[in-house]
Amino acid sequence: MTPQSISLKSKLGLFSERWSPRVIAELNDYQFKLAKLEGAFVWHQHADTDEAFFVVEGALRIEFRDGVVELAEGELCVVPRGVEHRPVAETPCSVLLIEPRGVVNTGEAGGAYTAPNDVWI
Repeated sequence: MTPQSISLKSKLGLFSERWSPRVIAELNDYQFKLAKLEGAFVWHQHADTDEAFFVVEGALRIEFRDGVVELAEGELCVVPRGVEHRPVAETPCSVLLIEPRGVVNTGEAGGAYTAPNDVWI
C-alpha cells in the first residue's frame, strides 16, 4: 500500500451522525477514528486500554468522577484505562479518537449510544 495523506476536514464531510466513530487509518493495532459529538455521552470506562481524544473542531469537556478536563481545538487528552469518564460537547464538535481496534465506544455501559466497530470512511 502506498502512503497517502488523509484530510480530516474532507473525511468529516462524509458523515453527520453524532457519537458514531468512523475509522480513517490504522497504525499497528490502533485505529484513528473521527467522531462528531453533541450533548452528553454515557458514563463509561475501558478496562483494558487508554483512549485519546484530540479536538479537531469545537470544544469538548471530559468529565471524571473527581474532576473535569476542558479541551479546545488542537488540544488532546489521554484517558487512562479503567478511568470512568463522560465526554460532553455543549455545541457540536469533532474529535479524532486513537484507540486499539475493536474497542466498543461505550465500554461495558452499552445502551443506545453503542456504535458499530470498524466502520471506515
